[in-house]
Amino acid sequence: MNKALRYAATILLAGLGLLLGAPAASAALDSPLALEVAGDGARNVNVLFTWKKDGRPVTDIVAATLLAKAPDGRTFGPIPLKSAPEGQNLYNAAEPLPAGEWKVTVTATKPAEASKSATVKAQDIKLPAAAAPVSSTALAERAQESSSDDLPLQIGVIVAAALAAVAVMIVLIRRRNVSG
Repeated sequence: MNKALRYAATILLAGLGLLLGAPAASAALDSPLALEVAGDGARNVNVLFTWKKDGRPVTDIVAATLLAKAPDGRTFGPIPLKSAPEGQNLYNAAEPLPAGEWKVTVTATKPAEASKSATVKAQDIKLPAAAAPVSSTALAERAQESSSDDLPLQIGVIVAAALAAVAVMIVLIRRRNVSG
């Protein structure tokens, strides 16, 4: 009987330890950082770091790496993240991803530990074809057309400026005659 009682007490204490230890362990794994991981539409990855508690941007220096895996088994990384010039809590991969679809995992170690994964499609951006350059004769024709259309407006502005100058001169002459 004594042996059975010890066995039951051991099981009870082990269960109690697991019950009380689980919230403490999950609290240790729960990071105060929130990460948003997304592709930039080309071949890079943007990562936005905020504090979970209040949503403020993380202004501390962030130490994080990126590891990417393709469905065909290729891997890329780990690559360090660097601060992006667009914002203080925005980070980019130090090297662009090769073209293709990737499951990207970002792991931060500073200012707190955190990890986030996302699927990203990396691709080369094709710029539209450049417009044909405009010849100097076409530019001259456009300038002449616009200047002939604006001629009445230009004359009106000159006349209004001249009338304003004459009015100012008359006021100044009258003041001088009244004072003198």
